[in-house]
Amino acid sequence: MAHNFVPDAWGWISSLPPFSQWRTNTMSLCICATPSASASSQPASMTLSVAKTPPTQPSYLTFSISANYREPIFLWTSKPVHLKTKAQQSLDEQDMVQLFVDVVNQVLRYGPDNSSKPSFRFPRGQQLHGGSFSDGFNIVFLSLAFLVCIYEAPRDLRHGCLDSLRTQLTGPKCRGAAKTLVKMLGANLEDQWMQTMNLAVTNWMVELRSSHHTPRAASPLFSYALQASGLWKVQLYCPVIAMGMEDPAAAVAQDERLLFSLTYQQLEGVVQLAVASLDIRCDVDPLVSETLMAERGYGSEEKHFPSRVMLQITPGDAVV
Repeated sequence: MAHNFVPDAWGWISSLPPFSQWRTNTMSLCICATPSASASSQPASMTLSVAKTPPTQPSYLTFSISANYREPIFLWTSKPVHLKTKAQQSLDEQDMVQLFVDVVNQVLRYGPDNSSKPSFRFPRGQQLHGGSFSDGFNIVFLSLAFLVCIYEAPRDLRHGCLDSLRTQLTGPKCRGAAKTLVKMLGANLEDQWMQTMNLAVTNWMVELRSSHHTPRAASPLFSYALQASGLWKVQLYCPVIAMGMEDPAAAVAQDERLLFSLTYQQLEGVVQLAVASLDIRCDVDPLVSETLMAERGYGSEEKHFPSRVMLQITPGDAVV
């Protein structure tokens, strides 16, 4: 469910008070914070904010991600979400869809092929209410925050927040959300999305290595499993730089061009498992003796017949 996410962007946006009740022109949600350098200093943080313009009777809202020190440093700003009337007091479903589409396209713009304009369209028939879309909404915002932190945030804030964001994106709470997201993206945009995220991870790890920091082993940012009748499919993506090597010393390339080429690659894996039924036996046996059956009933030959047998096996089951 969406409330399992920290931060819960969907829950925060959905529960914003009416615009007329805001005490200031902006509302903010903390994405992550770094430890203070000293007891007297204030910790730096990265926040998601929404601002209304103009303040009294807003005609549009903008969302932004900023690095907050003594003064905020704006790292990303959304397209304006225009309100339909001056009397509108909260975002409706169409506004949330517009914001979601904008964030998805902003993420794709960080990809390796940023020359082409992203063209994500919200799928028809997608329900906004319920856990699946809200989780997808949250993982999209977490992904954007992760990319903004890598490419736009100051170094001290970047080092402090990236581990927190990575833990969220690679944790179990994002597994179901990843399934929702890839279904909404479709096959082509799924590939672009994975390349975008893994390029960012690669750049992050290259930076850590250049500063003589030992990067932690990173799990694939996205992996998911789907199942259908008789078929299991596991899809996984991982930047090659985050994978362990059998012989690291032998893999060191002297040619810088070759080293660059080998560094900026990703592994894409697909595992498909088929399940077939070889033999199914089913019978109905009496629970009492033949003698009692003869006395009280018609005999063991009169019995129920199983008309349908259903067997369900999932990847988590242990079958003996």
